[in-house]
Amino acid sequence: MRLLVSGGAGFIGSAFVRRMLQKHADWEVVVFDKLTYAGNLDNLKLVEADPRYSFVRGDICDRQAVEGAASDVDAIVNFAAETHVDRSIDSPEDFLRTDILGTHNLLEVVRARGIARMVQVSTDEVYGSIDEGSFTETARISASSPYSASKAGGDLQVLAYHTTYGTPVLITRGSNTYGPYQYPEKLIPLFVTNALEGGELPLYGDGLNVRDWLHVDDHADGIEAALTCGRPGEAYNIGGGNERTNREITAIILDELGLDWDKTVRQVTDRPGHDRRYSIRCKKAYSELGWSPSVDFGRGLRETIRWYRDNEWWWHKIKHQTAEFADWRTRWYDERR
Repeated sequence: MRLLVSGGAGFIGSAFVRRMLQKHADWEVVVFDKLTYAGNLDNLKLVEADPRYSFVRGDICDRQAVEGAASDVDAIVNFAAETHVDRSIDSPEDFLRTDILGTHNLLEVVRARGIARMVQVSTDEVYGSIDEGSFTETARISASSPYSASKAGGDLQVLAYHTTYGTPVLITRGSNTYGPYQYPEKLIPLFVTNALEGGELPLYGDGLNVRDWLHVDDHADGIEAALTCGRPGEAYNIGGGNERTNREITAIILDELGLDWDKTVRQVTDRPGHDRRYSIRCKKAYSELGWSPSVDFGRGLRETIRWYRDNEWWWHKIKHQTAEFADWRTRWYDERR
């Protein structure tokens, strides 16, 4: 199989590329990535010498560039997206452009070229918050942020293309994902790297917001299962079954690094529209795809913390040599003081 992986230099996309090349000797992967702030070719160093891997720099909003990269591929897996909620509050237009217009371009290329399959990698955030129980794939979309709304818009296009044109497309909706190579604006890598540098851990509000945590390797395997076994026109929830509050995650990080809560954590003003709890039911993925998560959460999180501790070469330059990150971090802290 020859795959086009859009957004393949990002966190989850690069994990998928590394894992698929490791698992499938007869697969070839073309990574198509704009290399915005979160796209990083260091994420693909482990496969850069593999003859089955190639890289094309481009934007999914550029139809001509997508068509060129998608020549002679059997399937597309789309990870390309703007994904950070805080950034979406500051610059919602960027999210609408990439997550909706970019998805539209991919769908048009799949339809025009007769590509056999496309997987749209989405998020559980499109369902919004839930106090009790868990969302199934048939739940009403109830996005709370410009980010989740833009992802929901992309999802709806995918489903509409299948209904209207019979385009062979499907959706995965993953829960909060953690692991190595995650850009350090997200909760776990931000807190770990701040702690390693002796900085503060800025915890939103009361810290009792609940997320379901999924290891990035399990997420990649779930997407693979949807690619190979999923039914076109369907959505599949891909969750870890590990619901934890942000306070619990923070406590594990501090324990692993031997730090004191009172000296390290600073509670900051909560962000607007901050969903209280995400929870998805994954029975459909278990039964139809034969997939289930396998990484124990406690082990996976501690191994992730140790990865950041042992790989300062990867994250230090992002936090201190990348103007994009420095500007965002300064604005973020100033707004919440």
